[in-house]
Amino acid sequence: MGIIKLKNIKVHARHGCLSEENIIGSEYRVDIALKSDLKKASISDNLQDTVDYVHINHIIKEEMDIPSKLLEHAAKRIIDRVFKELKSVTKIKLAVSKINPPIGGDVEMVTVVLRSKRS
Repeated sequence: MGIIKLKNIKVHARHGCLSEENIIGSEYRVDIALKSDLKKASISDNLQDTVDYVHINHIIKEEMDIPSKLLEHAAKRIIDRVFKELKSVTKIKLAVSKINPPIGGDVEMVTVVLRSKRS
């Protein structure tokens, strides 16, 4: 087993319960760690034998572009799609953070973390 991590993927998206958030949008940060068997790729040096992180980044950007009221919902969509499209992934830890959330205080970010494993 091995782990592939993508850290601090920055996207502009329109998530939130306030109507302004759906119009203006906000900055978000996404971090993901995926477990997969990387032994074959470590020997073959072949992209087809590993989890393509370009594909992961593409999934995250597309799913974050779909507005949701809750970060939890956006995160679950990302996880579901990764499992659907990347069959070798066995576990995922995903963090979605809203930078400078509009919650009436000086808060750098709010983060939702979901963990899931292939059933």
